[in-house]
Amino acid sequence: MQTIIPSTSAAFKALLRADFSTQWRNRRAVMLTLIVPLTILISWKGLVSKLGGAYVLSSCIAIGLTAIGLMGYSNAIARDRDKGVFQRLRVAPVAAWSIMVSRLTVQLAMIVAVTLIVFIGGFYFDKITITPQGYALGLAVAFIGGAVYLALGQAIVGLIKNPETVNVTCRLVYFVFIMVGMFGQLGMLGEQIGKAVQWSPYGTVQHILSSGLRPETWDIQATYALLMTFGYAIVFAFMGIRWFKWSSK
Repeated sequence: MQTIIPSTSAAFKALLRADFSTQWRNRRAVMLTLIVPLTILISWKGLVSKLGGAYVLSSCIAIGLTAIGLMGYSNAIARDRDKGVFQRLRVAPVAAWSIMVSRLTVQLAMIVAVTLIVFIGGFYFDKITITPQGYALGLAVAFIGGAVYLALGQAIVGLIKNPETVNVTCRLVYFVFIMVGMFGQLGMLGEQIGKAVQWSPYGTVQHILSSGLRPETWDIQATYALLMTFGYAIVFAFMGIRWFKWSSK
């Protein structure tokens, strides 16, 4: 009997369908990822007049992007690796790159979902209006910001094999990024920490999101933040790819 090897495109489509189906089965976790930034958005309604709508929206999107990369993507990769999913896929007639690209495509869809949910919630609950150019540029920079946290999640999975340790590490990093990032930017942790937070992954992502939502305010500082964001994404991605193992054994 002749063995029929599926084409690369057919194999990739099959992987994509399987990954989206898995994401749908884990819809409780997906809903939590969407609800957290929306809840913060609603609770921050009183800050819109003080900090500006763009700042509130960008902070909520940044929180959602952090959750996608650290709480969703990294834990899913660590769990599937421990179960031997990647080992089985590696012996299947599919390219190694297509396995990871399929996973990342699902996460990109999550980035779009989180960003749109925040935009819609900001409009209906907080009465925040942004120009069409602001919405478009905000969505574009959300992809860039999301890439930082996906790369960071990949780096953590590359450096740590045990899925439980990955989970604990991601939760710790998530807590530090969110708590120190938010309070540091508001100047509640001192001037030095505030400056450090400004150029941290959280700070640069939040900065480009805020500036992207108001294109007329984009300045040289926003450009520097964008370059730093690209730098973080490249460094984290290199670490994650360089040390990633397909098996946890």
